[in-house]
Amino acid sequence: MPIQDRVAAAHRVDEILRQIVLHGGFRLRYRISVNAPAVSDLGDSPEILVNFAGPDAGLLLDRNGELLRSMEHIALKVLRLESEEHDKVSFDCMNFKAVRAQELRLAAEVAAERVRKTGSPYQFAPMSARERRMLHLAMRDFGDLRTESTGEAERRFVVVYPKDYRGAAPVALPPRRRR
Repeated sequence: MPIQDRVAAAHRVDEILRQIVLHGGFRLRYRISVNAPAVSDLGDSPEILVNFAGPDAGLLLDRNGELLRSMEHIALKVLRLESEEHDKVSFDCMNFKAVRAQELRLAAEVAAERVRKTGSPYQFAPMSARERRMLHLAMRDFGDLRTESTGEAERRFVVVYPKDYRGAAPVALPPRRRR
């Protein structure tokens, strides 16, 4: 379901971002684009896109874009979007998400080749729901393979199987210990 009033939603995102940038002391600029829903080869394009730039842009991308994703998460909560609607709003900085999408496409191709060669499932590392969806979509053109998401919460991951695989599913890797 599309966002009913994209312009009003964009204004609300702007209000929140002004406060975050001001009170966080960030040297950031951002541009909010409002688009009609569209479908690309890796899923729906966002209805609201926020692009960041400025001297502190690199901070948004540290730790694999953790701050960028956190700011996006706050906007999603402010807009009260259901989890299945989270792809309707996207925050990006220095083409981080486009680069990540390309990485996921390449990783899908490598995983497909590996599964074909070995006949065994391939397990990706845990990732966000949006990235798992991008992997599923990237793999859909491989008719000889199938994908499933497994695991729980932030430990969910994608597994690639040969289409007719009947063996045991991979077990989730234990979480890494932080030092």
